[in-house]
Amino acid sequence: MKITLRQLQIFVAVVHAGSTTAAAELVALSQSAASAALNELESALAVQLFDRVGKRLVLNDHGRLLLPQARHMLDAAQTIEQQFLAPHQAGAQLHIGASTTIGSYMLPQMIAAYRRDQPQLRVRALVANTADIVAAVSNFEVDAALIEGPCHANDVEVEPWMIDELIVVASPLHALVQQGKKLSLKQLSQADWLLRETGSGTREAVEHALLPYLHHLPSACEFGNSEAIKRATAEGMGISCLSRAVVQDLLEAGRLVELVTPLPVLRRHFYMVRSKHRVLSVRLASLLEFCRHWAQQQEQLKPAGVV
Repeated sequence: MKITLRQLQIFVAVVHAGSTTAAAELVALSQSAASAALNELESALAVQLFDRVGKRLVLNDHGRLLLPQARHMLDAAQTIEQQFLAPHQAGAQLHIGASTTIGSYMLPQMIAAYRRDQPQLRVRALVANTADIVAAVSNFEVDAALIEGPCHANDVEVEPWMIDELIVVASPLHALVQQGKKLSLKQLSQADWLLRETGSGTREAVEHALLPYLHHLPSACEFGNSEAIKRATAEGMGISCLSRAVVQDLLEAGRLVELVTPLPVLRRHFYMVRSKHRVLSVRLASLLEFCRHWAQQQEQLKPAGVV
């Protein structure tokens, strides 16, 4: 065999870092050793994997062809190492991703419960918007992920995980609340809406749920997370459509109220995703099964009448 895992590791590091100097720091090698390994890989494949642009190495067509295969090979090697580590051994770990709402309001509780059964296992969590988390799954940056919006990638397996309820809320001092009556679709379509950023699963879910009825969703302001939206809504900046789980605390505190609208009950799915090319190790299978069981428990704990 002409190529080695170490060469592939350095190749992937150069992709991320943009130079052999920066990549060498990522893999704990000298710059000369990293450069030599990359040259050996290119010689073995008889192609250049990068275009040299000044001091930067820019991935070319050959490199783009190799990249997913290199990530798959490195992931498989790491899985082999991990599955033979006993639970008490240092180094046993799982990387999980979550889109923002799940990562902020559900994941901490889940990880705490999971580690009560496996206290020696390290869990590293990546929280970002849905589009970025799906990309992390595709790029083998996380072992699996929980997302709150539709997934459009072709190289991941998608499994429905939980059903979430979206509700429309406003400050009790908002003009629409002060009217004291059921709102019309026209009033909703003319309101100032506080929305998540483009690429967010919540943003896509809200648009998917509301646009068939409102046809237009005017954005008064966009925020990078649901916590900021609910706080801004409580300050009277506009109205918003958020997960009931996100706003429950402010509803109970009287700082937000649920608007009475002609809209049907708004539901969305949360999904569990992993790469189609990732080896399903014993630890990863255990984590996925735990996530399924946790979702079932949460469903059973919901008060009667709440979806």
